[in-house]
Amino acid sequence: MTGIRRLCVYCGSSGAVDERHRRAAEQLGAGLAERSIELIYGGGRLGLMGLMAEAVLRGGGRVTGIIPAFLRDAEAAYQDVTELVVVDSMHARKALMAERADAFAILPGGIGTLDEMIEIISWKQLRLHDKPIILVDVAGYWQRLLALFDHLVAEGFARPQTLALMRVVPSVAALLEALLGEREGRIAVDPERL
Repeated sequence: MTGIRRLCVYCGSSGAVDERHRRAAEQLGAGLAERSIELIYGGGRLGLMGLMAEAVLRGGGRVTGIIPAFLRDAEAAYQDVTELVVVDSMHARKALMAERADAFAILPGGIGTLDEMIEIISWKQLRLHDKPIILVDVAGYWQRLLALFDHLVAEGFARPQTLALMRVVPSVAALLEALLGEREGRIAVDPERL
């Protein structure tokens, strides 16, 4: 591992969410800027996506947004990011985000966030990449999903090793600590439920 220089973050584009999720997005953005880790994200200006990107920029960090042309207006593309890449499709967006990232983090989000998360985990299971994936369980947001993953294993639709394809951390602070461990080549110990 050469270190984490670029982090792809999947998160919601909705702003009408619990204040804890909004604070987490801003905290992550500030933390990335402080650590000189470039943000790779979906390019939107709205919701958690916009709050996070704005916090990175405010801290003097680098932000690359990748957005399909048809979503440029719907998600209000963040024109002031360091680099805005407009692509032809969602598939191209996800592929380019994955290609440019050294690791992946998932904050709370909706269907689009779930889509991105499941795909990147699936790609890792298929050995299409071996980059760290870290699920940030802000305020227990992902607990029902984690229970579903346990259910998939219990029912025989996934192997127990599937759960090891990603790490789960309880907060942005724990994510930033984990990134530091990855960056320095240390193996960070996962908290409790991992």
